[in-house]
This record gives sequence, C-alpha cells and structure tokens, in this order.
Amino acid sequence: MKIIPGKKFEKKVAKLPVIIQKAVAVKLVIFIEDPFAMILNNHQLHGEKKHYRSINITGDYRLLYEQYDPDTVRLVDIDTHSNLY
Repeated sequence: MKIIPGKKFEKKVAKLPVIIQKAVAVKLVIFIEDPFAMILNNHQLHGEKKHYRSINITGDYRLLYEQYDPDTVRLVDIDTHSNLY
C-alpha cells in the first residue's frame, strides 16, 4: 500500500508528544498490513467528512485518511476525537 502524508497531517504529527508519534508509527504498520484490523476500528465518516475514513491511534487520537484507489491512501489529519469531529 502506498501512503501519501498530507502537509497538514505532517505538521500536526510533528507537534504531537513523542508517545503519540510512536503510536502513529505502530498503527501505520498495522494499517499497511491489514487496513481493517479490528484494533484500528477503521470506519467511514458521515456528513461533511463523508469522503474520509478514520482509524484509532490511541483511546482519544484519530487519524483521518482518504482512499485514492485500492493501493493508495492520503493521510489527511490527526487529532483528538473531540477536535476532529
């Protein structure tokens, strides 16, 4: 799977605490192996963000991505659940 990090995503990850950055790295490895692994809780969003999908990074942090084709995704945003929705 090809992962393209968006600029907004890259800027936000750089500002996150190191422990969250490590969790992102771990979850992306899982995502590459199996995008629908149960631990990720991968799901389609609704409303204004209906063209994005979300995966869980920690109990509160979520990563939003956009699927371009079956083998390519763009990482759009990362933040706490309450800040994203």
